[in-house]
Amino acid sequence: MVEKEEAVISEEEAAQYDRQIRLWGLEAQKRLRTSKVLLVGMRGLGAEVAKNLILAGVKGLTLLDHQQVSQEDSRAQFLIPTGSQGQHRAEASLNRARNLNPMVVVEADTENIDQKHEDFFTQFDVVCLTSCHHDILLKVNQICHKHCIKFFAGDVFGYHGYMFADLGEHEFVEEKVKVTKVNQEVEDGPEAKKAKIDPVETILVKKKLQFCQIKDALEIDWRSEKAKCVLKRTPTDFFLLQVLMKFRTDKGRDPQPSSYQEDSDLLLQIRNDVLDALGVSPDLLPEDFASYCFSEMAPVCAVVGGVLGQEIVKALSQRDAPHNNFFFFDGKTSNGIVDCLGSK
Repeated sequence: MVEKEEAVISEEEAAQYDRQIRLWGLEAQKRLRTSKVLLVGMRGLGAEVAKNLILAGVKGLTLLDHQQVSQEDSRAQFLIPTGSQGQHRAEASLNRARNLNPMVVVEADTENIDQKHEDFFTQFDVVCLTSCHHDILLKVNQICHKHCIKFFAGDVFGYHGYMFADLGEHEFVEEKVKVTKVNQEVEDGPEAKKAKIDPVETILVKKKLQFCQIKDALEIDWRSEKAKCVLKRTPTDFFLLQVLMKFRTDKGRDPQPSSYQEDSDLLLQIRNDVLDALGVSPDLLPEDFASYCFSEMAPVCAVVGGVLGQEIVKALSQRDAPHNNFFFFDGKTSNGIVDCLGSK
């Protein structure tokens, strides 16, 4: 984990972040101003997360993406100017990202994350992965867990999106309304025995949560009796995520509109294979599920990117209870669900 320097908020920064300081306090803002974040994957979701972190006022943000800008990126990636095809997505996003908040140091890295050594990740307080395949998620999460680096992952597939967090052993404070007991010498009767809540006065309560790695969350044995008990309340998007990750691993890409019929047929076959291997019925995902999994939809990127950015800010500032550990969003119904899977 990165060794923290003493934070100092200048008058200019105090003015810039006035609303945030009023919301979560000066100490929380100071923690943000000493934090460095690595954001991998500069597609539509990555752009939303970058925007939210830059505006929140982290110290530094590194945008890592070795892929070149494609026509598909114009659908949801608002940081990339028109006419940037052929450039690396990270470099093409740099100028607009920097202009959002000149107080934040924003850098671009065009190397492939597959080639990054373990030491590279230790310079960051948070690592957030988007558009990465299954093996990289597991590998980087293991490195982050080992070095007490906060780890996040997220993706958007058509109408569906998710985020995952592994904060290790995470300490935070939560604001609670102060409860006081009435002085019975002053008041008498049944009402005097009840606790009185002052809606104005609040206190900060220290809490702690334990997170698991994404490997443990994904590799649940659904044949076990314990897992069967929670299957009915497990979001179906959890199993959809497994199918889409398998597709990305097998094809080296996400489902594309240009090969809609071919990819739809393959998604159905992967659904049958993956869910059968997990020990659950393929009927958990309806026959038409594949038609909602193509491209990144800008509104879904905005919602998932907003939640993901918010959770990173909460983790860095150590204010308020974080989501432990999944958030799933279904754009067809506009419903978001937080669920904890894989914890011991």
